Amino acid sequence: MPQTIIVLDFGSQYTQVIARRIREANVYSKVLPFNTKIGDIKRLRPVGIVLSGGPASVLAKGSPKPKAEIFSLGIPILGICYGLQLMGKMLGGEVKNSNHREYGRGKLKVLKKGLLFKDLPTQLTVWNSHGDCLVKMPKGFKALAQTENSNFASIEDSTRKFYGLQFHPEVEHSEKGNEIIRNFLVTICKCKCDWDMEDFTQSAIDEIKNKVGNKKVILGLSGGVDSSVAAALIHRAIGDQLTCIFVDNGLLRLNERDQVKKLFKNHIPGKLKVALAGSLFLKKLKGVTDPEKKRKIIGKTFIEVFDKEVKKLGDVDFLAQGTLYPDVIESVPIAGNPASLIKSHHNVGGLPKKMKLSLLEPLRELFKDEVRNLGRALGLTENVLMRHPFPGPGLGVRVVGSINSNNLRVLREADAIFIDELHSSGWYHKLWQAFCVFLPVRSVGVMGDERTYENVISLRAVTSSDAMTADWAELPDKLLRKVSNRIINEVKGANRVVYDISSKPPSTIEWE
Repeated sequence: MPQTIIVLDFGSQYTQVIARRIREANVYSKVLPFNTKIGDIKRLRPVGIVLSGGPASVLAKGSPKPKAEIFSLGIPILGICYGLQLMGKMLGGEVKNSNHREYGRGKLKVLKKGLLFKDLPTQLTVWNSHGDCLVKMPKGFKALAQTENSNFASIEDSTRKFYGLQFHPEVEHSEKGNEIIRNFLVTICKCKCDWDMEDFTQSAIDEIKNKVGNKKVILGLSGGVDSSVAAALIHRAIGDQLTCIFVDNGLLRLNERDQVKKLFKNHIPGKLKVALAGSLFLKKLKGVTDPEKKRKIIGKTFIEVFDKEVKKLGDVDFLAQGTLYPDVIESVPIAGNPASLIKSHHNVGGLPKKMKLSLLEPLRELFKDEVRNLGRALGLTENVLMRHPFPGPGLGVRVVGSINSNNLRVLREADAIFIDELHSSGWYHKLWQAFCVFLPVRSVGVMGDERTYENVISLRAVTSSDAMTADWAELPDKLLRKVSNRIINEVKGANRVVYDISSKPPSTIEWE
């Protein structure tokens, strides 16, 4: 068993970012619910524990708390934001609502470096997100750093190896955040930093074998990074027990079905079945404009199609999916944690309660970049691994408003032009994600000497490292001009192109 850092999840949107930062330091991390039994924690023999942030207030009735015995294990503990306040309150300190809430960037003044700020500057820019603050430290603690509105922005009890940070070192906005986390891992927890993706690959293969046994698995292969890596991983574990099914739901990009068949043939040995169900999906989506309803309909229909394919295959027990953690953390509370609902995904929140198959989601705790590294360990090629993410509901959430075959045609043709020009200009691999969106508005235009009244296409291109936050990409004017000209001239039904300059947060990457 590798050295393990446990991250107890109190519902923060950044919980898995903490886990990711730990893994980037080549230390194995595992996220567990905040109320995990002490015996289950002990069995993992962790060398350190991180208490995540969370949306709740420690002052609220019923706010999430870990078992009190967590502080008697003799293991180093790092509390982040809510985790600091929780640790402070549970150990005898005092927390109050802050008169001046801290959100966004702030200035941290390091009063005493200790082990947590070893070899770091005494002034740092950090990212805050809290309305409460610790006003009295528990016995045995000392203040390491402060901000304008918090005298205890970092605290330590070096004897018991308890540490707290009021800010979020895990997010990219916090200066030297990775180094602070690494100091906790290496200097305090004595981690060897010898874990890598090959270790995860073998443990995932073993876990799949143990869970599946001699039963059969089907997987929805979309041709994207997630499902392709999941297919390669599961096939490595159980071979011909896996059958991949590609559902043409009528919401695909241009020529996507042929591309997926070629991908499967060249990179993933095994069985592939193609289900043509576009007319069924479009029929059920007719007149539906609410994005959540779209996702639910697409998810439910997706499973119905799978059920039919299952009957053709005989006895099948597992449905495998390439679900990633950003899908999960933005959709539903994890293991009872108070995570806030943002939107559902067809492979997370939209599954029918009476689904006939058990779920197998071997990538559920990974971020996209980790999935790509896993794919490399499995031997997949870069042209597969570096393909931009594509949502499970497909173009169903990129046609804003009602969906019909003509809207989909306009969007497909425009999107193909955008992606083609990004490849030609060398920009495609500089971006996290890029695509077109069909807007539910029409605009007046002039083509030749005739007045037109046609559709509007929005271009979306973002940069990101993990999809939890994203910035709009500053594409060159020349490139945007060429894309716009091509779409307006080549796509019948489009006469205006706009560029989305919204970042996440507050916006999401997808429009729906």
